[in-house]
Amino acid sequence: MRQITTSVQIIMRQHCNGAKNDRLFGGQLMAWIDVVGAVAARRYAHKEVTTACVDQLDFIGPAYLNDMLVQEAFVTWTGRTSMEVRVDSYVEQLGGSRALVNRAYAVYVALDENDRPAEIPPYIPETEEETAEHRAALARRRLRLSR
Repeated sequence: MRQITTSVQIIMRQHCNGAKNDRLFGGQLMAWIDVVGAVAARRYAHKEVTTACVDQLDFIGPAYLNDMLVQEAFVTWTGRTSMEVRVDSYVEQLGGSRALVNRAYAVYVALDENDRPAEIPPYIPETEEETAEHRAALARRRLRLSR
């Protein structure tokens, strides 16, 4: 069963860019993505982790001052010591409806007590959706390795 890590933020003035429209600063969103992604990776590996790369980060829609930003992160693939985590970021309305504003894929490496790469359990997808996401993760990994 997929374990989902959730984070919720209310976008405040210090999170916005300098534009007159009070739009969320992309760098702030990237920082929140890294935190929730790392928490998902730590929970999966039961170890400390470090960010290896952010493979893909797509800005799909805006988020503004006073919006509620909900993030969901989960593991999509594992190697011997590394794992890919998908982070979806949504603006959630007070009534509960959500609009996807960002999707990111980040790779984390599990660390032992000496800050060296540590082995982690293999990820085994259980549902059709998880299997499709896992196949896509393998394709992203092949692209990363070819670069």
